Amino acid sequence: MGQEPALSLGFVSSAAFLLCTSGFAMAQTPSTTDLGQIDIRSTRNNDTEARQESTASKIVIGREEIEKQGDATLGDVLKRLPGVTVQGAPGRGGAIRMRGLGGGYTQILLDGERMPPGFSVDSLTPEQVERIEILRAPTAETGARAIAGTINIVLREGRKATPDDLKITRSQEYGQDSNMLNWVHNLSTAPVSGTFTLSAMDNQRADQSLIEIDSDYRDDQVRMAEFAGRRQGVHANARLQWKGEQGKTLTLTPFLIYSEYAAQGRIDARRLSSAAITDTALTDNESRYAAARLNGQWGQRLSADDRLEVRFGLGQAKYDQQITQTAVASTGLLSNALDEQRFTDRSASLNAKWTRVLDSGHQWVTGLEHEGVRRVEEASAGAGDESGNLKARTARWAAYTQDEFKINPNWSAYAGVRYESILTEGQVSDTAKSNQSQVWTPLLHAMWKPDPAKRDQVRMSLTRSYKTPTLYNMVAPLRYSRDYHPDVFPSNVPTQPDRVGNPDLRPELATGIELGFERYLQGGGVLSANVFRRNIQDLIRYQTQLQTVSWSNQQRWLSSPQNVGDAITQGVELEAKFRLNQAWSSAWPVDIRSNVSFFRSKVKEVPGPDNRLDQQPSMTANFGGDYRLRGMPLTLGGNVNWNPDYDTRRSQEQWSYQGVKRVVDVYGQWRFSAATALRLTISNLVPRDYETATTFNTGVQQETARTTDRNWQNIQLRLEMKI
Repeated sequence: MGQEPALSLGFVSSAAFLLCTSGFAMAQTPSTTDLGQIDIRSTRNNDTEARQESTASKIVIGREEIEKQGDATLGDVLKRLPGVTVQGAPGRGGAIRMRGLGGGYTQILLDGERMPPGFSVDSLTPEQVERIEILRAPTAETGARAIAGTINIVLREGRKATPDDLKITRSQEYGQDSNMLNWVHNLSTAPVSGTFTLSAMDNQRADQSLIEIDSDYRDDQVRMAEFAGRRQGVHANARLQWKGEQGKTLTLTPFLIYSEYAAQGRIDARRLSSAAITDTALTDNESRYAAARLNGQWGQRLSADDRLEVRFGLGQAKYDQQITQTAVASTGLLSNALDEQRFTDRSASLNAKWTRVLDSGHQWVTGLEHEGVRRVEEASAGAGDESGNLKARTARWAAYTQDEFKINPNWSAYAGVRYESILTEGQVSDTAKSNQSQVWTPLLHAMWKPDPAKRDQVRMSLTRSYKTPTLYNMVAPLRYSRDYHPDVFPSNVPTQPDRVGNPDLRPELATGIELGFERYLQGGGVLSANVFRRNIQDLIRYQTQLQTVSWSNQQRWLSSPQNVGDAITQGVELEAKFRLNQAWSSAWPVDIRSNVSFFRSKVKEVPGPDNRLDQQPSMTANFGGDYRLRGMPLTLGGNVNWNPDYDTRRSQEQWSYQGVKRVVDVYGQWRFSAATALRLTISNLVPRDYETATTFNTGVQQETARTTDRNWQNIQLRLEMKI
């Protein structure tokens, strides 16, 4: 792992040779195979119409765009959408965010339901997804826990008389080979229709990071970590729909995940004050995750104008992880450690929605929702910041009503209100903790068409939204600093504090305004500009302070979440999707997709400069294009994703830094026939190290921990077939 391997020329050349020789053969000998009836479908117009007709601002990404780039994970698809960012180093996966805001500000739904506990969006494959809906402002029905916005992921839907999709993928990254198989089977047996999706993967990946510590609290250090890991897993989901008489429908969407991960590695540490003080530790990481969930929806028409829908969900997830660290030397830089974490989450939900269409063109929707989650967890002291020995439950109740109506050919409007109550209770050791919050959220949307016969429209929104504290924000048990356990080190350092929860947290409330302009182009495509502002009250942020504590005879640096005051975030989002020859008639018909967003934020109680909200860059930009060569069944395309670096001042004494992120992806697809294609994708074409840092400076003493994560090209060859 310590040496940089040469790029696998054999892998690239064999892929290129296969593409080129196949192309030469196809060009020389025309195919005379009888393919039978070919059913060509496109969802582009339907996706555009769904966006255009929605009163609330919505972006819809359908199957055609999801599969265009040939991405291996859903996170790679999401990173290119307007205003969406993905945390972490390129190609490593990470949390999905809208408008650059941190965790909890973006509401992520799966088929309109909140994501199951412990589930990661990045674990989904693009083949499992039918479409992605982005709502920039909340609605009463989808929920108001969406200060940044909502991403609704709709799983694959069945289509009658459509052949199965089979995709076999082999990829290589830094000398590590991975394989993936995706199969989509469409069911057409009456009276039940639907689809079944299966994904199986065997992924190998290397990780390397360098941590440099410059400190007045302790000796300066350098730590180098190298790991080689392997993840094997199976994902399966289905959508089964039964249609009966008088508008009766039953839809079931079972979802299963199982994965195992194993990684071995080493950590080398060196104290800069003395080159002789070095240490090495060997690490072993094993984990297992299994989740099962069943969602269902019953629909029945009560009358010509009334419809009732009842949705339910049941799920369970189990996770088991063990990390061992064995120190080779005894210099004190690295120590023996055993970190274990096991949890079981059980969740259940029941929702009812009544829709009534009134004579005056109003569509009135009223609903009730209940959701409960229980967690039982056991963890050792070093298992992670969000872990511990606890039993906890969360219960959520909600009621809403909304009315969507057309005022005249120029104006349509939406008005709604939502009430939500959330109770969190937990027991940590022998201590019981609880928190209850209640929120009212009024919501208003309007759409104006200056000329109903044309394709221009203006959207306006005035909304109330909120962010609730997480389970661990409120009931997290005491977590000692991993390298500074009080039994050995009575005092610790500010960049490695102890952590504890805060059951007295209040939810963040935000008043938001949106104004957007959209122009839908003749022949497809859209140009849009959107501005937004959110005024946030009771911002939640982890604060690190030197405190007197009961578990040490010396003061300890302690980090806990606090409501720190008010904040403001605002921005501009621009999007352009069109064919190049729509703008210049003599140009090639290249499909252009581009967006750029600019963000500004300020936490009022923190002095500037750089007193922005956590993890919010000043901008994010994407530029991509696709072109099918004339006279050849070859399509070429690519995308550039870019986020600048930025500093964040988190408190009077604490700063963080996020480095530049630039990701270039390119692909080529050769289509042998309507049923078979070969795709070559190179993700992260020009890799660069990703840097992050944290700094604590009291004016008397300071410490900076700077981390550099490496990443590499990922070369992927995929055979795509309809069978």
